[in-house]
Amino acid sequence: MKNKTELAKFIIEKVGGTENINSLFHCVTRLRFNLKDESKADTEALKGNDDIIDVIQKGGMYQVVIGNAVGEVYEEVVKVGGLNAGGEVAADDEDQGNAFNRFISMIAGIFTPLLGLMCGAGVLKGLTVFFGALGWISTTSGAYTILQAAGDALFYFFPIFVGYTSAEKFGLNKFVGMAVGATLVHPNIIALKNAEVLSTLFAGTIFQANVTTTFLGIPVMMMNYANTVIPAILACYVGSKIEKGLRKVVPDVFKTFLVPALTLALTVVVTLLAVGPLATWISNIIGTIFKVFHDISPIISGALVGGLWQVLVMFGLHQGITPIMINNVISMGCDNVICCMQAVPFTTCAVVLAVYLKAKNQKLKKTALPAAISSFFGVSEPSIYGVTIPQRTPFFITLASAAVGGAIMGALGVKMYTFGGMGLFAFPAYINPAAGFDISFWGVLIAVGVAMVLGFTLTMVFWKEKETK
Repeated sequence: MKNKTELAKFIIEKVGGTENINSLFHCVTRLRFNLKDESKADTEALKGNDDIIDVIQKGGMYQVVIGNAVGEVYEEVVKVGGLNAGGEVAADDEDQGNAFNRFISMIAGIFTPLLGLMCGAGVLKGLTVFFGALGWISTTSGAYTILQAAGDALFYFFPIFVGYTSAEKFGLNKFVGMAVGATLVHPNIIALKNAEVLSTLFAGTIFQANVTTTFLGIPVMMMNYANTVIPAILACYVGSKIEKGLRKVVPDVFKTFLVPALTLALTVVVTLLAVGPLATWISNIIGTIFKVFHDISPIISGALVGGLWQVLVMFGLHQGITPIMINNVISMGCDNVICCMQAVPFTTCAVVLAVYLKAKNQKLKKTALPAAISSFFGVSEPSIYGVTIPQRTPFFITLASAAVGGAIMGALGVKMYTFGGMGLFAFPAYINPAAGFDISFWGVLIAVGVAMVLGFTLTMVFWKEKETK
């Protein structure tokens, strides 16, 4: 890669300059711009740069695919462009694009900053369970308890972290957002949830809720907000509207302390009275829908997830599905639907490795080997844009083979119990914390193995280098 400073200057210039940038953040391989006017960006010039893999315009975002060096390039873009520490500049009041694009942009903005930490915490938690299952460490020891707590802290206190990123996305004071999330998991609130039941509302339905306290005579339906996602997001959205209204009416001399105080108090009260229960019901409904869908045909659902996942990744739409997996793991203790994409990066690795072994073109071989290694560790964009799509046949072989892997996971009832890392480091997430190495762990290994062998074999048989363009 050329000088990263020069590349950063080039990218900023070709996206229309800093004045055309609403916001910027990055995921594992892409710079994700929200531009004021995408027509001002020179997409062809960006695609023509050897250090840029591709440019994707989807989900209301202008995505510049860099590859594994995206973090360093991102830092240079922020530095060269004079953006603030969060990689953002002042944004317009209204998001660009249709409702679907705005939704995808919102989800990506909230969860993408947390994905790295989620993977890291998931790996720590998964490895701890892995070591315990092997007997390398006693599950009753202090070391096990401490490591488990470190890995689980993010997920238990997830409302605080989501409160921060949601507040940032909705324009709410970020520390007020954190305070709202912290209130939801405060020991006193948890104690109220476990207090004596005064009455029960909607008994016998999925909306059943116990009333254990009141607020100025109004019954409060207490929910369990630890390990939740949706309540903090909706709470911060409501809080952003409250804060915006208060800033219009509170005198300037009192704004510094009175606006945060009133925003926090009003947001928490509204959340506990209405937003929280509503959000909890939404979470339960989402989990129920996916459970029903999986129960109808786990094989078909697994095949669809495995076969279509790479297409979703290409367009950045997987960001809209990731929260469903998060919600399932947090609310139900496991996910047995979205996790069926686990075979995808390994299938990609096997297919691209076959291309490497069969190809005679040295430039293609030079691209394929590092791309295959990258896919093995969960980052498949270099393989997608550098090998499989340009070669066409390997791309469709990848989709078909990953679908088979997903179908096997569905048929075997594979479950993911926590959030692991990507690629190789994701396997500990499939270890059952209660039962150890059960069908979930062995099932994912079988599915990945079959998908890899199938993808490798089909590529060796059907791909012909003459297709190279």
